[in-house]
Amino acid sequence: MPSIEILTPKSLHEALGILSDQNKVLRIIAGGTDVVTGLKQESNRFINTEVLVDVNHIAEIKGIERRNGKISIGAASTFSEIYKDQIVSKELPILKKAIATIGSLQIRNCATIAGNFVNNAPCADTVPALLVYNATIEIESINSKREIPLQEFLQGPYKTQLKKDEIVTRINIPVPPKTFTGDFYKIGRRRAVAISRITLAVLMELKENKINEIRIASGAVTPIGVRFPELEKFAKGNEVDDIFLKTLSSKMGEEIIKLTGLRWSSEYKLPTVQQMLYVILRNAATKNLSKKLI
Repeated sequence: MPSIEILTPKSLHEALGILSDQNKVLRIIAGGTDVVTGLKQESNRFINTEVLVDVNHIAEIKGIERRNGKISIGAASTFSEIYKDQIVSKELPILKKAIATIGSLQIRNCATIAGNFVNNAPCADTVPALLVYNATIEIESINSKREIPLQEFLQGPYKTQLKKDEIVTRINIPVPPKTFTGDFYKIGRRRAVAISRITLAVLMELKENKINEIRIASGAVTPIGVRFPELEKFAKGNEVDDIFLKTLSSKMGEEIIKLTGLRWSSEYKLPTVQQMLYVILRNAATKNLSKKLI
């Protein structure tokens, strides 16, 4: 581990003032589960870092609250804090399930939700869940503040829109209607403390046995977490039966190939993610249809 200067601002304004100094290579650290590992491994993304800005003592970017029809999560909230929160447990079960699959308890006690998507590894487990919940993120610098959709923020593997003088402050999620149902599924090399090989999140609403709304997002199987708008458009308005769910799941493979092309892992990953989608859709439909699914 290299010797490095660490600053610990006590307020958001102080932190933004520090980040506005363009004369040094600064990097934000919260949980440190990616940054510390990157520094130890002398990763090219971290090797030139001169100063770490520890944001763990900034109250403005912590906490979870419900306001104006949205659930607002502080960017520096840890996974354990989010998992235990009653609002998240009641309103965002897909996010809670995704968090439960991340690392170990020790990692979840340190790692933060914003760190997960700011690092933007292809295997970032919370990203598919946040995408199907239509999450937006608030970003601030010393001179500006903006809020953008998470999907727009994510630009490529380990690349985002975040500028050097900015901090992600909050994640805002519209409270889903009670009529929405869905699930999250993850496959790794082992049952726990595993990096994702495939993640999938689905949120949908059925009306009169037809798909009124559906959101589908994946991670790990694609270069970054993504939604599938063409697949969602294809599904809307269709009556739910077993044949259609199989057709929709098959088309998922086609959409992935459009994004990634054929890869050495496609032979394994494509049929696996198709089956994952089918199982999630069938389970959700079985709970909500007014007729037996055949």
